[in-house]
Amino acid sequence: MTQPIIARCEAKGLRMTEQRRIIAKVLEESDDHPDAEVLYARACAIDPKISLATVYRTVKLFDEAGILDKLEFGDGRARYEDAERAHHDHLIDLTTGEVIEFVDPEIEILQEKIARRLGYRLKGHRLELFGVPAKNRDRG
Repeated sequence: MTQPIIARCEAKGLRMTEQRRIIAKVLEESDDHPDAEVLYARACAIDPKISLATVYRTVKLFDEAGILDKLEFGDGRARYEDAERAHHDHLIDLTTGEVIEFVDPEIEILQEKIARRLGYRLKGHRLELFGVPAKNRDRG
């Protein structure tokens, strides 16, 4: 199990104000990919004195420290997730904006195989698929 976001921030020497702690808590409890405005709304529900500027500065700081991953899904909004979440890829529904997380062992093997064939050892990757629902869609 990974350390909580606050503990990782403190371990990196980041100054953790009460507002940053609230933002970290909101991020940790998120099971989606919130953007700064969604984080702001959630944080304001806990502390109405938090400003949108504070949220933007905090996610930038956390991203630069390697605590968060900044994701861009082509809709013009940067979204965030914990950098230490278990590896997964994303499928973005272009009609609804829904982000579906998935892991596919065949894709993982194929990526390693391609890297080896090109003379590389894979150190990481990020896969984002963009699509629209097929008729009679079945995710099962």
